[in-house]
Amino acid sequence: MILPALSTAQMREVDRLMIEDYHILPPQMMENAGRNLALLAKRILSENDLPENDLPENVLQDRPIVVLAGRGNNGGGGLAAARHLLNWGAWTQIVLTHQPNDTTERALNDQLSILRQLDAPLAWAEDGWELPPADLIIDALIGYGLSGAPKGRAADLIQLANSSVAPILSLDAPSGLDTTSGRLFNPHIRATATMTLALPKQGLMQPSAQTAIGQLYLADIGVPPGLYERLGLDVPPLFARDIILPLRVVDGVARLEE
Repeated sequence: MILPALSTAQMREVDRLMIEDYHILPPQMMENAGRNLALLAKRILSENDLPENDLPENVLQDRPIVVLAGRGNNGGGGLAAARHLLNWGAWTQIVLTHQPNDTTERALNDQLSILRQLDAPLAWAEDGWELPPADLIIDALIGYGLSGAPKGRAADLIQLANSSVAPILSLDAPSGLDTTSGRLFNPHIRATATMTLALPKQGLMQPSAQTAIGQLYLADIGVPPGLYERLGLDVPPLFARDIILPLRVVDGVARLEE
């Protein structure tokens, strides 16, 4: 099945309609994105591990995972994923691009507040700081709201992530990728896998993006089918089979893998 791809402007309209017309608010979308991201992280670590019949009962127990989180909704999804991974037994280090009190995004601050109540390990990028060793890095720095090349601490964390030997799982798009044009800014994340949300983004389909996205997955965040109809898109119930679906990009279009 060939899937339609959204421009950045269309994804903004999806978010607007979700909030204003359907009353599906950012905390709910963050929770959906974060839980699915955590589930995919678990799947990736399981597949990279021992044969299935030799896997321990909890493949996440004490596994070191680093979550890189920015200031926006993408960062909030990363924080929600971090909480689930902590709850499931992983040793999860959260690294912010900013001080915990240095944001006005309410949904993001709510996620941070929960993590602080859990005494989760929180750090923020500083000069001379290095990433700890990890079995997986989650990139939740910049989503479809990217405007120009990453700067400041986000750029520093992108470079640190790329210098690690750990696989990188990006949320929605690798940070530093323009989700409409497919342009790769400097720096940008070189992901092992990317979990995009709702529908694929046009930029992920471009030949220029293929070196950065790795294996592409599509995850459910609860978009009602009627919303897509209002945008003139014919989208069947994609997630009846699973809430995380592997995609193949062929000739500039995304197809569901059988």
